[in-house]
Amino acid sequence: MASTAPRSILSRARRLVLGGAVAVIVMGTVAVTLDALCPPNLSRLAPTWTVTDRTGQVLRAFLSPDETWRLPTTAADVDPLYLSMLLAYEDGRFRWHPGVDPLAVLRASGQAIAHGRVVSGASTLTMQAARLLEPRPRTVPSKLIEMARALQLTARLGRGGVLDAYLTLAPFGGNLEGLRAATWAWWGKEPRRLTPGQAALLVVLPQNPNGLRPDRHPEAARAARAKVLARMVGVGVLTAAQAREAAAEPLPTTRRPLPFLAPHLTGRLVRAAPPDAGPVLTTTLDAALQARVETLVAAHAARLEDPRLSVAALIVEAGTGAARALVGSPNLLDATRLGAVDMTRAPRSPGSALKPLIYGMAFEDGFLHPLTEIDDRPTQFGQGYAPGNFGFAHHGEVTAAEALRRSLNVPAVAVLDRVGPMRFAARLRAAGVEPRRRGGLGRPGLPLALGGLGVTLEEMVGLYATLASGGTRRTVHVVPHPDGAAAPPPARILPAAAAWQVVDILARAPPAAGFAPDDAVRDSRVVAFKTGTSYGFRDAWALGLDGDHVVGVWVGRADGTPVPGRIGRDTAAPLMRRLFDLLPPPAHALPGRPPPGVLVALTPLELPPPLRRLRPVGARPGLTPATAGLPPLILRFPPDGATMDWAQAGLGVPLEASGGRRPYTWLVNGRRVPGMPWHRGAQWTPDGRGAARVTVVDAEGRSDTVSVWLK
Repeated sequence: MASTAPRSILSRARRLVLGGAVAVIVMGTVAVTLDALCPPNLSRLAPTWTVTDRTGQVLRAFLSPDETWRLPTTAADVDPLYLSMLLAYEDGRFRWHPGVDPLAVLRASGQAIAHGRVVSGASTLTMQAARLLEPRPRTVPSKLIEMARALQLTARLGRGGVLDAYLTLAPFGGNLEGLRAATWAWWGKEPRRLTPGQAALLVVLPQNPNGLRPDRHPEAARAARAKVLARMVGVGVLTAAQAREAAAEPLPTTRRPLPFLAPHLTGRLVRAAPPDAGPVLTTTLDAALQARVETLVAAHAARLEDPRLSVAALIVEAGTGAARALVGSPNLLDATRLGAVDMTRAPRSPGSALKPLIYGMAFEDGFLHPLTEIDDRPTQFGQGYAPGNFGFAHHGEVTAAEALRRSLNVPAVAVLDRVGPMRFAARLRAAGVEPRRRGGLGRPGLPLALGGLGVTLEEMVGLYATLASGGTRRTVHVVPHPDGAAAPPPARILPAAAAWQVVDILARAPPAAGFAPDDAVRDSRVVAFKTGTSYGFRDAWALGLDGDHVVGVWVGRADGTPVPGRIGRDTAAPLMRRLFDLLPPPAHALPGRPPPGVLVALTPLELPPPLRRLRPVGARPGLTPATAGLPPLILRFPPDGATMDWAQAGLGVPLEASGGRRPYTWLVNGRRVPGMPWHRGAQWTPDGRGAARVTVVDAEGRSDTVSVWLK
């Protein structure tokens, strides 16, 4: 009897081995047949859309149609320690078995026979991946199907592809799927660097993703983690000291929100992506910089103390035009600010922010030098266009550099009159700026110099990057150029000498509000910048460059309503300057050495005679020597500073003056008002609410101006 028992055990073992081998052969045959007749459903391997920065860090992930966070994850994205612990704990022979581990099957079968119940499973990572791809009830037929699918997956995807599938689909609690979603939700970071305690928790969590959630069941999670750590010590992955330290690590107590950076841009890219793209979209942004810029923009908007004001900001590399940070509004979900509107792409009036290109074209044409003197006094151009300066003051004789730095309107219009509005508009298009005008009809005119068109912040930052690049066109792009594809061929927008002269002038502009001059602060970067304020205080701009980067800021209401008193220098420039403080010191300090072709002079007298003074063509002075005996010209109605009700003013506002010499010419915001010139007044019909500037000019060119507000 004693000899019969060993023979019986040996016979049973032989049958088990033979049965296991036959089972593997049969399953292999079934797998080959299934692969042809019934391919695996890999649709769940199409994860949610994910948009990353230039290094691959997540900017924003999007929920899948089944409301889960499923970020694509590969073994290359994961800390090697986690992979070692995962394979040691779940599937020690993953690297050599074909998807089903025969030894594990034999072990599990033997234990089940010996104990009359299931003691341990034989599930491999590949079988778990098959179950994640096609969930089924845990029955014997389901297990056989999983085994066949596992062989099929290994044949189709390879072991690396199977591991990536598991890392993308494994559940980690709630609606979290995949290791990348788990590390962002539990620790707010990518899975590239994990502590032993974090790795151990992530190894065990998929076994019971809801029962081991550390925020809801911390004791169960701690015990499960300890079990993994003990196993890792036993197999030599960790030392006992490392395991003790890992066991003492605190567990996460709450789920964190997944990254939600650059929501306007990421949403736009996903909506525009072709069906066969993705699921990962890469941008040129820098995630760390983007987060800091969003924080500054939100804080700046809060300091403005107007719940309807929006703020947009854009930072690009000057040399390439690649965007590094883009903020379309302070808060995407803020309905009061219309936060869903991406104000980096909304056409708005740039105010004076286009003047640098006008002066640059004049330098290119050779009729203007930064030291050329220009008259800043009331002047009428063409058929009744008489621009005024902000604040209505005039400064007499100024140099072109001073006129640009102080953003004087009359000199800018005089320069544009020589450059030519149509030629200027064509140059804007060549630079990537579309000069949108109200109605889209008619020839471009002199109001272009003062912002009489619509442009976007994205276009304006590209224009200033062109100046920073020595006049070579730079347009803003937010996605990398395809591998092997070159950037668009460079186009020359301005000669290098003209671009340098413009940047040199802007680099000497008065500092932004609240900041000391650059040369008064040790090691401070020099920022060449220009501000702009559109008609009616609707838009405040600040655009600056430091040699390596260009920063653009826009402030205003997204619905276009006026914001009295908000000007670019006080409202947008301070934020622009703070954004520069987030950037590394520039490698190319401004203004740099002048390129060949720059005429160097210290005073206007050192210039050639034709360059000493600009003589406008087609303009006549609006101010002549006083004529003896004439009473002063006074604009009597409306009174200066008056606030008028729109409902009443919309029916017509009478304009009345006295003194001077008739005929009178009436202008509102620089545009002529039809009237009876030999009479004392005219009738003005406003075309919108907001600030308005009313001017009367007499036959001698003398003028008087008042400001009113229509509400």
